[in-house]
Formats: sequence, structure tokens, C-alpha cells
Amino acid sequence: MTAELVRGQNHTLPQTRLEIRISAGTPVVAGATLGDENGRVAGVEWIAHPGSPQLHGLEVSRQAAADHRLAVDLDALPDGVHRVTVLLALPVDAGGPARFGAVASPFVAVTGLDGAEIATFTLTGLDSESAVAALELYRRQGAWKVRAVGQGYAGGLAAMLADQGVDRAAELAGTIQEAVARGLARSVAPPPPRTPEGDRVRHTPAPAPAPGNGRPPVPPTPPATPPQPEPLAEPAAPGGPINYAHPRRQSTAPPPPPPAAPPAQPGQPAQPVAGDATGWSMDERLYNQVWGMFEDLARAAAAYRSAVDFAESRMDQELERTLSDPRSRIGGAGDRAREEARAKRDELTARARESLDRDLTQLAAESAVVEPALPAPYAGWDNPVWHGYRVPMEIPMALRIGDLHLPESADLRIPLLVRLPLERGMWIDSGRTASEAAALAGTDQLRRLAMETAVLHAARLLAVYPPNEFTVHVIDPAGSAAGALDPLVRSGVLPSPPATGAQGVSSVLAHLTRRVDLVQMAIRAGAADSLPPDLDPAEQLLIVNDFPHGFDDRAVTQLRYLADEGPSVGVHLMMVADREEASEYGPILDPLWRSLLRVTPVADDHLADPWVGHAWTYEPPRTPPGSAVLDEVLARVAHARRTGHR
Repeated sequence: MTAELVRGQNHTLPQTRLEIRISAGTPVVAGATLGDENGRVAGVEWIAHPGSPQLHGLEVSRQAAADHRLAVDLDALPDGVHRVTVLLALPVDAGGPARFGAVASPFVAVTGLDGAEIATFTLTGLDSESAVAALELYRRQGAWKVRAVGQGYAGGLAAMLADQGVDRAAELAGTIQEAVARGLARSVAPPPPRTPEGDRVRHTPAPAPAPGNGRPPVPPTPPATPPQPEPLAEPAAPGGPINYAHPRRQSTAPPPPPPAAPPAQPGQPAQPVAGDATGWSMDERLYNQVWGMFEDLARAAAAYRSAVDFAESRMDQELERTLSDPRSRIGGAGDRAREEARAKRDELTARARESLDRDLTQLAAESAVVEPALPAPYAGWDNPVWHGYRVPMEIPMALRIGDLHLPESADLRIPLLVRLPLERGMWIDSGRTASEAAALAGTDQLRRLAMETAVLHAARLLAVYPPNEFTVHVIDPAGSAAGALDPLVRSGVLPSPPATGAQGVSSVLAHLTRRVDLVQMAIRAGAADSLPPDLDPAEQLLIVNDFPHGFDDRAVTQLRYLADEGPSVGVHLMMVADREEASEYGPILDPLWRSLLRVTPVADDHLADPWVGHAWTYEPPRTPPGSAVLDEVLARVAHARRTGHR
């Protein structure tokens, strides 16, 4: 029976391997401190936080999220630890609420590895606090208990850490918030909130039996922004199933029924069909289905990696116990123990891989039917849907900006879809990254590929908007991108030639800055119909090549202004730049880089999912070799812009 705790109440824990599940309704930072008998924290090495998420026996989330899962193994904690305090804090400078009184009351549940709740606590009564000690696990007379704390701190994370005796608490709090900011910058934005009607559950074959001797801990799972998704029915064990209920495959009301799936053979999963998700239209169902596949793969890989880590940890513990016993060194007892430990490790790993392969097979089958059914905005450039392309009359829900995959299944590609209108600009990194593909490319080749990638993104944006509802401007100070820009220039889709030189840079930035100012003033005054007749009402995209060449301090300030204020009034940035070349500006440009979604012109594993924080390999868009699809699409866009006809 679940114990529903109130502030100050405690409850005995029946087991030592636990999960702590947190639902906050808004992205929060989750961490934990290890304390001695008096609750004092010995040092920063006893604090788990997004910048240092793993300690012996404890793992927390790597980024801020509305939901978290913290894995705890009380038996594996360092000697001298008598208390584990779970901490929550609101991210600073993230555009979200600044106090817990402005959000829903956070909910914390202590569960076993089977998902069964042991104790829960709702943190009510918070107001001006921006950090809170939610609960603590403590050892008393050899037994572990949980106590509901709910102690808030108006002074934020620094005040909370200082209260636990942490030296240089303010400095550590700043380090943690910086790690959170970096995590938010590299995280793919999740789909928007939906109401809880209409979950779709995909059916899986009968599960294989789970291995004995317990189950591996599920890694921290920070899902997307609110509303909070329901947790998976149970953590995935090496031989167990994955529950494919996805909160974001939902709609605001009962949608039209999805296509009926072909009947499945007895004991086999249902055959996948395109559009097997909720939504008012086929495009919305496909969008939700793609994001569901994205989450499926993230969680399946998380379960597999957790199982492998558990198998390795168990083997290490068994070997340590064996080697610590002097009797094992006599005869062949030690060798037999090592062989048995490795055999158990191999068995658990094999079971985990079998479970993962089953999930990957199902996802691959779903991808095979979904990919050909995608509409042009969601489809790759090699999809035949582009051969029948017509300029649309409505803005689509989303846009494909590349593909994602994980090392466990490099052939299974998930389309990366971002919502429209754009909420965040893009930074196409033309610098040399740590990826193998970047190492094999020369500096000039990377710059060329980066600009070609920008052109493909711009062409797709132009293609999915109705005629004259999206405008692209280009700043190319040195004229070095003329070759890459040729498809846009030759087709006539640009309202003016790419701006070159310092004067060209200044002119374009002044034009767009004026537009942002005028639209903001009109909105504040409630006089949108009073805008000047020469103001282009279309969404605006500014492509900036070779930054910071040709930019003085004033131009840099204008660029930052456009990055901060532009998206809310339909002005977006696409930077093609090597951050190292702009290093002379120092930290003044850090907010600019963080405000943009960083993508690369070659494969690179820098993006994180919003659920478990895996590093996904991003593959940029490419047209098929020798294909004229880009020129054909841009020609139709240009014709529609000139004539107003599709």
C-alpha cells in the first residue's frame, strides 16, 4: 500500500534499490546530496546534479525537465553516507517561472524497480521559493526510511546548498545552472502539450521472462515540457517488454479514427500502419507517430544501456566479494567465481540485446510504412512526394530538418521534425567538430557543406509556406557563398541579391530591426492594421554566412536583438558560422549561440532527446546525387510568388 506523506512524516523503505519519480508541471532541475549522520555534505563530490549526474549508488537527470526519474541503490552508496536529500530548483534565465508559487505543486514518488509506489509526497504551500529540498532518504538504526521535507528557499539553489554546509555554494549553484543552460540549448524541443484523451498503445509480442536476481535500474528519464507524461507502466528489464503508450500521441478531442491495422498473426505484434496515432488530420497523426517513434527508440535504448550497466556493475561487485575472501585464492575457487560472474554478465547482456532487437525490429517495420506516407514538409528530398509538389495554401504543422539515429541501430533513422512557425533559429556549425565525418573533411569543404545545408533548409521553408508568406534574406559579407547560394539566386525566390560588404550587412540588419520594432509597437498598441504599407507581412528568415566577417559592434548588437526579439514577431536567424572565429567577442555571444538550435553540415552526435538525454547522431538533409528536385521545387515557388497561382 502506498504511503501518502505530508510534510515531516516518514515511512520505512522495504527495499534499497529505488526510483524517485518527480512530476513538476514545468521544467525543473533535479539533484541530490549525500550527507553524513548530521546531514552535512562533505564536498562537491557528494552532490549529483546535471553537470555531474552520477555517484556511486545514485544517478540524476542530465537536464531540466518537467518529469524526472532518479535511480538510487542505497547499498551502493559510499561508506559514511546516512542521508540522501532530493533537491529541486527552477532554471534561471530560461524564460520560465521564477518561483514555485507560480507553478503546479511538484509531486514526488518513491517506487520500487517494478514501478510500484512505496511513498508519495505533494509539495504544497510553496510561494516565493525557487529551490526546495523535496524529501530525504535516511538511515536510522540500520534501516532506511523516507521523510517528506518540502523545505523551500527563496534564495534559490545557492541558499539551499549553503544550508547543507556546502562550501562555495553560490559558485556551485552557478556551475549547475550553466550545465542546465547547456543541456537546454542542445535538447530538441518536444511536441507541444496535449490533453490526455486518446492514447494509442502498440501491441508487442508476449514478453520473455525477466532475469532473476532483480532488475536493472532505469536511468534518469527527463521527458518533455508539460503536461507531464504518465510514466511507462514498468521499467524495461533486460528480458521484459516496453510499454508503448505515449502521452504525446494525443489530441484535444476525440479525433477521426486512425486507419485500421491488418489483423496480426497469433502471438505476433500488430502490423504497423502509417497514421497510427491520434490527430485531427492525417498530417497531425503522422507528426504524432514520428515523435512517438522517436520516444520509443530513446526509451528502448535507455532500457538496454541500463541493463548492460547493471550487468557490468553486478559482475564487478561479485568479483570484488570473491577477491576479498582469502579462501577464494586457494585452488581454483577464484577462477570458477570469475567465470560464473562473467557468464551471468553475458547472459544478462544477451537478454537485454534480445529485448532491444525485438523493439528495433518493430520500429523498423513502422518506419518502413511511415516514411513513404509522409507529406512533403515531413519527407526527405529523396521521397517521390516531391515530384508531385505543389505550392501549399496552408502552413503545415512541422518541417523536417534532418534525421536522427543512435549507435544501437544506425540504420533506423527518425525524422527530426520542428514545429512551424519556427520558435527558435538555427546555427549551422561550419567549424571542425569532434565527429569522424568532420575530421575527414577539410575546412573549406565544411564551410561549403554548411552553406549548402542552409540553402536546403531555406528552400524547404519557402516550399512549405503559401505564396509570398515566407521571405528569405541573405548576408554574405565576402561573397564566399555564391556557389552554394546559386539555386536561390537563379530561381528568383530571393527578394534581393545576397548582401555583401559592411554596407550590405548594415542595410539588411537595419531593415529587419525596423520591422521587429514596428511590429512590436503595433502589437503593444493593439493597432496591427496601422503598420506601414511597405512592411512585408511575411515570415522573415535571415541567413548569415561567415560570421563575424563584416560585422562591427553595432551589427553584432543588432544580430543579438534579432535573435532575442525576432521569433515572437516572425523574424528568424539562420547562422552559418564557426564559433571559434567569433571567440574574440568572448561570452557576450554565449546567449546568441544558446538561443539557436545547433545543427551540423555533416553527421555529428551533439543533439539530445527531451526524455532521457541520449546523444543522437544528426544527419543533415541532402538531395539525391544528380537530382534536379531542388531546382524544380524552387522554380514552382518562384512562379507562385510572381503570379500568385500555385
